[in-house]
Amino acid sequence: MTVRSKSCLVVAFALAVTGCAGQKTHDLLNKTTITVPASDIAATHEIFVATTRQRATKNPRQVYDGDRSLTTSFARVDVTVPKSHQVGAIERVKGSANSNPAKDFTAKDVTFYEGAPQFAKAVGADIAMRGDRALVFVHGFNNGFDDGIYRLTQIAHDTKYPGTPVLFSWASSGKTTGYIYDKESANAARDDLEATLRMLAKTRVKSIDIIAHSMGTWVTMEALRQLAISGDRDLGGKLGYVILASPDIDVDVFKKQMIRYGKPDKPFAILLSDDDRALKLSSLISGDKPRVGDYSNAADLASYGVVVADLTKTKGGDRLNHAKFADNPILVQLLGDRLRTPAALRPDEPDAAQFNNIGQGLGKAVGSVAEIVITTPFKVLTVATGG
Repeated sequence: MTVRSKSCLVVAFALAVTGCAGQKTHDLLNKTTITVPASDIAATHEIFVATTRQRATKNPRQVYDGDRSLTTSFARVDVTVPKSHQVGAIERVKGSANSNPAKDFTAKDVTFYEGAPQFAKAVGADIAMRGDRALVFVHGFNNGFDDGIYRLTQIAHDTKYPGTPVLFSWASSGKTTGYIYDKESANAARDDLEATLRMLAKTRVKSIDIIAHSMGTWVTMEALRQLAISGDRDLGGKLGYVILASPDIDVDVFKKQMIRYGKPDKPFAILLSDDDRALKLSSLISGDKPRVGDYSNAADLASYGVVVADLTKTKGGDRLNHAKFADNPILVQLLGDRLRTPAALRPDEPDAAQFNNIGQGLGKAVGSVAEIVITTPFKVLTVATGG
């Protein structure tokens, strides 16, 4: 196949998986305020933000755009969730229309911090108030600032996470055609994520949990690798759960990252799926090399100190099957069951048990079509199915 033919195939595949939906505006803020009765609002979530994006000047409603900044900026976004919200969904209006807080996720206030010290003071106070835990979410490829804000809001809300949600938003272009740009942006953000994790560790936080998705798993693994090189791989004992969902990382690169990090004291969790269409595109762009998120040899991955949960036979919320961890209603609630108990309180729990409860619960909830195959460093295979 010629280079031009392969390029055409990549573009055609990209259009197929996106459904030719057109360019999103990535607006976060409404043009005008829409007031609704308090009874229509389920909750308001304060999302703390560390970002390597530039402030949006052409369209301030985006707040931060897809251009890179050489420094980290800090903010907090207050987001309301409608009482009509369905678990696993992110209710949003299409285009640039105003969101209705009674029906849609709505960002209502943005607070900007002048620098790291001011942000650290604010996020530290929130962590102390909420129970000394923080959940850091690192979004993936083709995400605007708005996408990350709303996804973390949905995760925090649906899992009933008891601590402080922190979004690390690196400078994704928010375009399907921006894969190479996004990969370079991810590379550029490694030091910033490492610094953000160190900042959180200096607060009174007892557990820093991380959920990374897609290309965000690359940023995360690189930051953790750097922490290991510095001799502080678990943030002074404060590193909690590390969940890598649909990792968009070359398998060989991931193995090298894990070798440098070393086997974790508490196994990292990898959530993968063989029907992930977004990773099929990534593999095609990367020379037909497998990505961790759709790798078929789970036992090979587990030998590096991770727990692998294969979600292939579970249903996703969209046709890409790229965000099952968050958009499958039962799975996200069972993930919440795990997250609500700090990792430090489960030191003697067998590795398989860390996700076996998810498989059993999902199987009972949706029937025999659900199957989660769980592979651990010490047990070759655990299968959870519904009957």
